[in-house]
Amino acid sequence: MSESYAFIGLGHLGGHLAASLIRNGFAVTVFDRDPAAVERLVALGATAANSPAEAGARAGNAITCLPSPKVSEAVLADADGLLEGLPTGGSWIEMSTNGRDEIVRLAALASAKNIETLECPVTGGVHLAAAGKITALVGGDAALYERHRPAIEAMCEKSFLMGPVGSAAVIKVITNMLAFIHLVAAGEALMLARKGGLDLAQSYHAIVASSGNSFVHETESQLVLNGSYDIGFTMDLALKDLGFALAMGEDFGVPLDLASRVNAIFQQGKETYGGGAWSSQIVKLLEDAVGTELRAPGFPAKLEM
Repeated sequence: MSESYAFIGLGHLGGHLAASLIRNGFAVTVFDRDPAAVERLVALGATAANSPAEAGARAGNAITCLPSPKVSEAVLADADGLLEGLPTGGSWIEMSTNGRDEIVRLAALASAKNIETLECPVTGGVHLAAAGKITALVGGDAALYERHRPAIEAMCEKSFLMGPVGSAAVIKVITNMLAFIHLVAAGEALMLARKGGLDLAQSYHAIVASSGNSFVHETESQLVLNGSYDIGFTMDLALKDLGFALAMGEDFGVPLDLASRVNAIFQQGKETYGGGAWSSQIVKLLEDAVGTELRAPGFPAKLEM
């Protein structure tokens, strides 16, 4: 492949994205604070680096997939950060979820060092990332997108160029906001079915075939019915993204009454189960309040890849 990449951030999502690059023949240099995560990628064919700067210098381009704008800024701009290692004319592809203002500000830091930025958050869930079938939402220069499109398509089944840097942040926050709203709604729907005396497995399939279906119901409701809730995405991350959505609502003058209510529900979920609990466990709030579990046989503990 013509381009090589440093990949920083090998968590639930990033590890799968980096693995897809390696499987598709790209030279990948990895860095993560978790040595075990690095070892897993080295076993697949990656090269390990001792810092983001070293990784960026070796590869010439860098991809990050990190939990917050604060971490992204540290990886980008701290001592031994990517901007210390990436060469002039190199590219930074940010696959983390950021607010619009955050990614625009970080891209300006990169531009001051003659590094081009492509924002590329992904949507669809960790299980789709593992299978290389996740969707990329891209913001940045069209020519830069075309330059790195082979790598993006190695990681993602679909990609959408939304406009300049900042555009992908807006649509990603919108999609996540919808997902959390759908999750709370799916839990309430299943509880109505349960208390109405319906078979929950049959109810799940009936909803899938109905006008009330959603991607979140098709996927996360299975984990609720199993009782694992293991979506690979935490309450803290959900609250981060809902915070971005509410901030955009204020900036754009759009009242987000439903999103505000769902944000309050997730705040309660964090207080009850902790910020590290899976976001799908938000449905357990309703189960606990009603005193009724939503369980049915035949559903997986993890989503199939």
